[in-house]
Amino acid sequence: MNVAGLLEQAARWHADRPALIAAGEQRWTYRELDAACSVLAGRLARLGLQAGDRIGLHLPNSAEFVLTYYAAQKLGVIPLSLNVTYAAEEIAYIAGDATPKAVITAAAVAGNLPPRDRMPSVTHVLPAEEFAALPGGEPRRALDLDREATAAILYTSATTGRPKGVMLSHANVVSNAYATVHHLRMTPEDRGLCAVPMFHCFGQNFVMNALVTAGALLVVQPRFVPDQFLGAVARHRVTLLYGVPTMYILFLSMDKPLDFSSIRIFFSAAATLPTDVERRWQERYGRPVAQGYGLTECSPFAAWNHDVQVRPGSVGTPIENVEMRVVDEEGREVPDGELGEVLIKGPNVMKGYFGNPQATAEAIRDGWLHSGDIGYRDAGGYYYLVDRVKDMINVAGFKVFPREVEEVLYRHEAVKEAAVVGVPDPVRGEAVKAFVVLQEGRTVTPEALREVCRGAVAAYKVPEQVAFIGALPKNPTGKILKKELRKLG
Repeated sequence: MNVAGLLEQAARWHADRPALIAAGEQRWTYRELDAACSVLAGRLARLGLQAGDRIGLHLPNSAEFVLTYYAAQKLGVIPLSLNVTYAAEEIAYIAGDATPKAVITAAAVAGNLPPRDRMPSVTHVLPAEEFAALPGGEPRRALDLDREATAAILYTSATTGRPKGVMLSHANVVSNAYATVHHLRMTPEDRGLCAVPMFHCFGQNFVMNALVTAGALLVVQPRFVPDQFLGAVARHRVTLLYGVPTMYILFLSMDKPLDFSSIRIFFSAAATLPTDVERRWQERYGRPVAQGYGLTECSPFAAWNHDVQVRPGSVGTPIENVEMRVVDEEGREVPDGELGEVLIKGPNVMKGYFGNPQATAEAIRDGWLHSGDIGYRDAGGYYYLVDRVKDMINVAGFKVFPREVEEVLYRHEAVKEAAVVGVPDPVRGEAVKAFVVLQEGRTVTPEALREVCRGAVAAYKVPEQVAFIGALPKNPTGKILKKELRKLG
């Protein structure tokens, strides 16, 4: 099956069930959604797009994103997700690299696009409203595509260097959607609320494509606004809450418990949930936050905590048909409990990076995706993440993993968020610096936070500096941009 087949199958099996609710309470059943996508596919064909062409989706979370995505899939046209928070220069780089033939945008974000001469491959730039009003061609059903053909291209968030275009095949996306449905025990009765970006793999595959595969309801919000989000949870009796650590931290900072009575799974991904946040959520709401682990390069789902037993602090065990292991710098598997790089193998692992065989060869070796994440496996087969390889701090030859220090800082009741980075030090090479966001109305001195650390970690791991900051820089999925913090020195 290809990706468009997921929608067409849902339209056959769940024709009159609710499929999509978007801004303004626009609603579609699965029959209506599939029919609308077939009409849009005909319009794409009239624009001259055909299988293998790329189409840029420069769209916020919206019905237009969902409709255009599946319309393109029916023709074998490859959706190229464009981050709507990117500046024109960043989009120009991606357009030059991936060479889309057309770009569909929205009025609210169209001003971020570069001028046409910076996107020479693009023959059409259309606002979604204008695209929807084009004369229709013949409605199109899904082509019979090779499962190994490219289904989507998503550019990495580029925390270091230039972003790379991750090519996911139809086999990657479909297998991951079915694995998500299996592990979350999703049914057509489920209602998922998506406020994480759909231009990101989390929102696009783990949320949108998995809900469609299950014949469940997708409720779309343009972006995360706390009051609107909580209102949608209550109004639509949402059962699946998809979040990132920042969202759970924000909800915990609110004065009273919130009404999450309809939720059956609280899910967190995109960054590691601090264990103290995990503990406080369990205490307040009586249920754990289930953590998932993955990367855009693995579609993104790779591990899950958990079908059987949730272990605090863990990202769980590999999902069905996926293998993981931990290796040292020489590529040798390390014993349980020892740190190393996490490797992933399975049907979820990408085809490669678009137009970049060298980067592909560096990332995938002997069939194993090198994640760049440092972690370990316990004796029960559960995996734990410590940090990114590139974020490790070297203090006079001693390794410091920022997350270990961050976890200690979160223990202090005045700390809302914390991020630790390495900064240049003339004697030791690097020193540890902590950036801290305080809970509203709370105060604490840098020395008090350093004292908390002294009682929990080795002396060389204690932050030399503690800087208070109004907000941590983050990408649209809530991942802290440590590259930006390092610039602050």
